[in-house]
Amino acid sequence: MKLRKRGLREDRRRFLVEGPQAVGEALKASGLEILFHIPEAGLHPHVSAARERGVDVVEVDEGVVRALTSAVTPQGLVGVAPFLDAALDQLPDFLSLVVVLCAIRDPGNAGTVLRSADAAGADAVLFTSGSVDVYNPKAVRSSAGSLFHVPIVREADPENTFEMLRGRGLSIYAATADGEHDLFSMDLSGDVAFAFGNEAWGLPADVRDMTDATVRIPIAERAESLNLAAAATLCLFEVVRQRRRMGTSLAGAISSAAHDIRSPLTAVSGAASTLLKRWRAINDHQREEFLAAMGNDAARMNETLRELVDAARIVEGRLEVSAERLDLSDVVKGVAGKLGNDPDQPPIEIDVVPASALADPERITTAIRAMIRAATWWGREGAVRVAVRSSVRGPVVDVHRAGADIGSADAEYLFGAGLPGPGAGVRLGLFVARGVAQAHGGSLRADVSNGVRLTLSVPAP
Repeated sequence: MKLRKRGLREDRRRFLVEGPQAVGEALKASGLEILFHIPEAGLHPHVSAARERGVDVVEVDEGVVRALTSAVTPQGLVGVAPFLDAALDQLPDFLSLVVVLCAIRDPGNAGTVLRSADAAGADAVLFTSGSVDVYNPKAVRSSAGSLFHVPIVREADPENTFEMLRGRGLSIYAATADGEHDLFSMDLSGDVAFAFGNEAWGLPADVRDMTDATVRIPIAERAESLNLAAAATLCLFEVVRQRRRMGTSLAGAISSAAHDIRSPLTAVSGAASTLLKRWRAINDHQREEFLAAMGNDAARMNETLRELVDAARIVEGRLEVSAERLDLSDVVKGVAGKLGNDPDQPPIEIDVVPASALADPERITTAIRAMIRAATWWGREGAVRVAVRSSVRGPVVDVHRAGADIGSADAEYLFGAGLPGPGAGVRLGLFVARGVAQAHGGSLRADVSNGVRLTLSVPAP
């Protein structure tokens, strides 16, 4: 009974879980300590499952259950579960979609946003100080069990929260009625976080100023606004829609990649035919040139095919890495050396220090090669500069070339799976490189404010 009051919940770090849906999810998450049930619910599968898991099961009369719940029509099951929230630094390493709720007050909204975040595949929901208690019985009931699926942070400081999210490579957007950008015109295929404000007065100006941009949901003029939970749901599922569309774009890119494979394949076929027909007529040096060209073309096809396979795995969420200890400076030297043999490659200048990392050698090589090629294409001036340095979180590879002719708002465009334009081939390299970085628990970011700069971070061993 005392757990119906927030202060006593905080003191005991326990909360009430009402109804079959929430109780079932709590059991799956091994997050139930006690289960009360009325006699009629004694044969419910959740009661049997609770006993099997060693949960303390107590039969009570209907009056007790009514006293424990806030529902008009109790469903005969009430549990007690420990708090689930974590600290900011305990969140998963990989964050791709995050919700930040700033001083929201309605428990129904809190629970519904949790439910929508869970359905959209969000990685965390963060509540700032002054927000409603997520363990309020109405919030728990409204979440329909999603409270047990999505990592939660309470009492988060906005400044520290946004600094952490930005450090993890997420773009942060404030959802406001007068937002500068139309939600449906934005590229949300990258890693993003949405900040939502109080139901009555929205986001404070100082919190808005901490975000990267403000976004609005276009609505008919006669409507004043959308409910907070409805607005959050729309934003989350616009991200889902765009990422599914990205899969469609990937299919187009795969189709277009046929050219990137067909061209060297044709060259190999032609060289082989020439060698067979003219073997006796050409000298050893000419034969070696033919064979070397065939080897280079075969390597190009192999690289493209590897990118296509990994791109498909990334879209399906199946990319796995085989990490081992390696020195990123050696990887950079190897990639730069091979690319430097291409007569069309601008000079590559490297500045490296020993930097031990835990990474998949083949895939991290693919990612660094894609970064250098992207800087070569999108940059326009001078050498491509590659640096390896150490940081608190782990080693960092920085690739830069001056003279970008892409707007700063389009940095995320570089990571899409598609076609960049005539002469650039298929734009899969950075899409795959970012997926590789994230599969390692790291990140890949782009900055085009002063040339093209790509920064890859991977964990230290």
